[in-house]
Amino acid sequence: MMQTYIRKIRVLIIDDSAFVRKMLTDGLSKNEEIEIAGTAPDPFIGRDKIVRLKPDVLLLDIEMPKMDGLTFLEKLMKYYPMPVIIVSSLGQRGSETALRAIELGALEVVEKPGSSYSIGDMIDQLSEKIKAVSKVKLFSRSDPKPVHAVSGKAMLRTTNKIIAVGASTGGTEAIKDVLIGLPAVMPPILIVQHMPQNFTRSFAQRLDGLCKLRVKEAEDEEPATPGKVLIAPGNKHMALRRSGALYYVKIEDGPLVFHQRPSVEVLFKSVARYAGSNSLGVILTGMGRDGAKGLLEMRNAGAFTIAQDEKSCIVFGMPKEAIQLGAAVNVAPLEQIPQLIVNYLE
Repeated sequence: MMQTYIRKIRVLIIDDSAFVRKMLTDGLSKNEEIEIAGTAPDPFIGRDKIVRLKPDVLLLDIEMPKMDGLTFLEKLMKYYPMPVIIVSSLGQRGSETALRAIELGALEVVEKPGSSYSIGDMIDQLSEKIKAVSKVKLFSRSDPKPVHAVSGKAMLRTTNKIIAVGASTGGTEAIKDVLIGLPAVMPPILIVQHMPQNFTRSFAQRLDGLCKLRVKEAEDEEPATPGKVLIAPGNKHMALRRSGALYYVKIEDGPLVFHQRPSVEVLFKSVARYAGSNSLGVILTGMGRDGAKGLLEMRNAGAFTIAQDEKSCIVFGMPKEAIQLGAAVNVAPLEQIPQLIVNYLE
């Protein structure tokens, strides 16, 4: 009997720590779909190994001697674009640097293990992300698409309205494009983006400086008010609640949902329950199924729902699942989503 050969995903690790290189090699090698093609202690050796070994995915630390990860990443994405996952320690400063890495072309960020994050958890999460990004075809980012704000100037319906957005792989840039395209007068916007703890505050601060809306990391029992965008904190679920006419959010622990915390599913189901037909749901690029059933619950409750189309997605996972369930009223490319939102509210 002939055995079917399954080509493994070949991974190169660049990190100046010998301990981290061994930890990642030992942990990821246990996955039958992943092969460690090689490791390197700095970008100069890593550059030569990329050319020689031609890996499918690169795991890259940011702070390294000889050449920092950002400088290397910028050169890499210009001359040899490939799927890159940042694996780094993410304090406040590290999170800001990681955001810059995503702007330069990295697809995912994974936090190195800490007091609340075990090696096993990181390896499991990293394995799934490697599988997702290995399918992404990248091109040089030297000519980014311009972002255009929507043209509608009519009075928008904001009373009792709620907008909920969910995303994963590729979502940080997609969310940025959507928010930049929206006017300052909007209903409350609640966002779940799969990302590590400590990362969301820097993400919210970056968005706050780029768009007309007020953007911040959500706090427990914080009111959801017009003109405000609340980002779910990393490693915490965010759910909508209502007291009379007032919407507010609950920030809480709880089990992983579809392997995620924060989970899009948790947000969407709470919005379906507490806002119903007064809500609008958007599911953007990302791996897995998180949020698909929740978006269907929103649609069944009378919400207007949008899924990003395959062509404009970095990873067509979450939107694909939602579309297959019949959860999306509208399927659209990313650049059209801000106008669709405004058109619905006019």
